[in-house]
Amino acid sequence: MPGELTITADWELLDTGSPEERACFAAVTIRFDGVSLTEGRDAFVNRVRSGPMLSAYHLAEWMAWNWWRLRWEPRSNVPDWAFAHRLTAIGEGYVWPNITVSSDGERMALIARPTRERPDTPFRYINDFPAIVDAREFEFVLDQFIDQVRGQLRAEQIGETNLDRIWTDVGSERHDPDLARRRKLEALLGRDPDEADELTIESLVADAQLLGESAVNEVAADYAQGGDLLTAEALREIAERTGYDSSPRDVVGLMPGAGLPPAAGGRSYRSPGERSSLSGDAGLHLSAEDAAVIRRRAAEPIPGCRRNARRRLLDGESAGRRRPFPGL
Repeated sequence: MPGELTITADWELLDTGSPEERACFAAVTIRFDGVSLTEGRDAFVNRVRSGPMLSAYHLAEWMAWNWWRLRWEPRSNVPDWAFAHRLTAIGEGYVWPNITVSSDGERMALIARPTRERPDTPFRYINDFPAIVDAREFEFVLDQFIDQVRGQLRAEQIGETNLDRIWTDVGSERHDPDLARRRKLEALLGRDPDEADELTIESLVADAQLLGESAVNEVAADYAQGGDLLTAEALREIAERTGYDSSPRDVVGLMPGAGLPPAAGGRSYRSPGERSSLSGDAGLHLSAEDAAVIRRRAAEPIPGCRRNARRRLLDGESAGRRRPFPGL
């Protein structure tokens, strides 16, 4: 079950660097249900700390810039995926936590891994821990952390920064339903804001009216892995070419008052006082228990019925399954 996530910054002094970096230098700790994902051994003081000394400004700026991809993009083979999902990609001369963030839309995975001990590395991360967080809570925690960093910038008399401009744009996008929908699709396609092919985005937006948003989200995420874009028209063509008309609703149902004949060897399916039947054949006897099994199976999808699955997809239901987190 998803647990509680916190990101805290305890401000420290720094004599060098940009004004933003000096103002927001801090001991940064990321915890999940009491476990520090940023715990490690500090070589300078030769002891274990819950979090390293980092630039909280650069962390917040990276989170703001990648907000849409962090929030919606699952694990992917997109070439620059790691730059938007691994804290080690932040750079700026710091030893960042070896944490990878990915999403299945409803939950977030923060996977912390230990780092190797090297003579020239002042901080070595030691925890090997997978954290699963509710996506809404993840949003709330990032909002709090970014606002904390912006508050520190104002407290240190730092004017508008790149972080402020990015975060203002993200806030506007999140409150605009149409723009938020486009940003989400861009993220699922593995693209930064305004970097996805416009025709692809327009096609997905239009198909959402036919397939439903959940199905289009699956299509966008799969397209990011390579191959052709499965548009609504392409799915319809596949259904017409390789499927056939069928529906569980067309299966013959069981009606009271009839049953099945005895099985080979004389075994009877008839149970005193408990009879079901196939419509139109009053001489077939079946026990209520067996009838219930057949009813249940009659309601299940028919294996291999591609057109029926495609039809549900075209009616607006998602045929995809929830993406797991590989490696957990």
